[in-house]
Amino acid sequence: MARLEVPRPATFVTLTGFMGVGKSRIGRELSRALMLHFIDLDRYIERRTGVSIPDIFRHLGEEAFRRMEREAVRELAGKDYLVLSLGGGTFVDPENRKVLLERGPVVALWASPETILERTLRKPGERPLLQVEDPLERIRALLEARTPVYREAHVHASTDHRKVEEVVAEIVEKLWTHAKATRP
Repeated sequence: MARLEVPRPATFVTLTGFMGVGKSRIGRELSRALMLHFIDLDRYIERRTGVSIPDIFRHLGEEAFRRMEREAVRELAGKDYLVLSLGGGTFVDPENRKVLLERGPVVALWASPETILERTLRKPGERPLLQVEDPLERIRALLEARTPVYREAHVHASTDHRKVEEVVAEIVEKLWTHAKATRP
């Protein structure tokens, strides 16, 4: 049976950005818009290990988690027809960043520290890096450190005070622009 080719700007898209910017929610909707599969990297790791991310951090440490993350990124980068939503620190790892930037367009999502805090407070136990006295200051410091790395993405979109559909439409349009600029 012949495969029906659907016009789309990419068959593999990675979403990066700080925790709480909306990568999972935007990723699910972007995958629908592009008719691609969706994988949230943290959920993928949890399913493979049978352990929650906070428990991995608590019992095995961040280094063990980052190793699992690198393995999962290498594996998933070999797939096609996929929107991959990363954890906030995944793209910071130089090996992950190289693999993903070479694989296909990377989209960085952005939000203000205040918006991030508001969103992350909805599920505080799921954010091991924010288990500190002043989470807003921690967000600002981490975001400042990670901003140069997130800037390496091919496409950028803000999610601050915007509807998911609006952000997805902007990303699709920018992906088409990126595709036209990079295809021979």
